[in-house]
Amino acid sequence: MPLNIDWQQILLHLLNFVILFAGLWLLLYKPVRKFMRERRERYEKMENEAQKKVAEAEEKRAEYEQKLAGADAEIEEKRTAARKEMDGYEALRKHTAQQEADAILAEARKHAARERERAVQEARGEIADLVAEATDKIAMKTASEAYDAFLDAAEKEEKQDGGDA
Repeated sequence: MPLNIDWQQILLHLLNFVILFAGLWLLLYKPVRKFMRERRERYEKMENEAQKKVAEAEEKRAEYEQKLAGADAEIEEKRTAARKEMDGYEALRKHTAQQEADAILAEARKHAARERERAVQEARGEIADLVAEATDKIAMKTASEAYDAFLDAAEKEEKQDGGDA
């Protein structure tokens, strides 16, 4: 023992170190490693699920956008159909109004023709009366007869005016 080294003590310390290392390995390293592996697997699983959910969400979003585009097209189609229907109703209404206006106009023309014919008949009657009066006046021989006829006509008119009023 030249340097005062005890090989037996070194070997015992080395054996203690190996036992300590093996004990710590079994008690700490394996459980920590197992915990870390389980944690990594859990996070990988969560990441995979998250990716699946993101993919599903993207798929649903695309599907909803497609449905929305289809709904917009359908709305535009219905709007166009409604415009066509309204145009048809408007044309029908205009046509009906035009027919009614034509019927009213034809009736007014008929009425005007009847009124004109009646006015012509009245005018003819009045003219015939005037002509008859004129011929009576010409035919009267004396002025006294004309005067008597005038008074008779005035009385007759007075009775008519008095009866009407």
